[in-house]
Amino acid sequence: MKIDFTKSNDGLVPVVIQNYLNNQVLMLGYMNEEAFAKTEELGKVTFYSRSKNRLWTKGEESGNFLEVKSIAIDCDNDTILIKAKPFGPTCHTGSTTCFNEISNRGFVYELEQTINDRIDLAEDKDSYTYKLYNKGINKIAQKVGEEAVEIVIEAKDNNDDLFLGEAADLMYHYLILLKAKGFKLEDVENVLKSRENGPRRES
Repeated sequence: MKIDFTKSNDGLVPVVIQNYLNNQVLMLGYMNEEAFAKTEELGKVTFYSRSKNRLWTKGEESGNFLEVKSIAIDCDNDTILIKAKPFGPTCHTGSTTCFNEISNRGFVYELEQTINDRIDLAEDKDSYTYKLYNKGINKIAQKVGEEAVEIVIEAKDNNDDLFLGEAADLMYHYLILLKAKGFKLEDVENVLKSRENGPRRES
């Protein structure tokens, strides 16, 4: 990875920060060569602050760090894209993103991460998620089947609240099943994308 810091007189290149879970754009900042090296060293996004005139690790005062998950550069080697895990709101105003963008898709990915954390970190072994996961794949699959039947039943009625409630229950248990099988929502998305231009599937 070779970034060209010489294209601007101040040696700075723009850096776009995205949420690694849902690709939501969180903020834009600038790095010089030293800031980029510090980012790689710490694993936390570190900018060159033009107002402070020094290196600035995002979250050094607020605790709202941006943990680096991946780094890419554009075709001209003068713009950086970093996918990061945000700890707390990114914007100084308290918003999730500096662009005030709301992403419903993002919540499902955040829920997936919450489920994974509850299982992997085992901080609350009395939680429903942790207990169900540890009952094994058969019990999890059975629960998904029960929720699927319930949503079919509600689909035949006209109570929208009950239908949406069952849809939410099915999604939640489906995410636990994906975790138990060692997959993520992203894997399912990739399958759907591969079918986009493929032959139509007959039922």
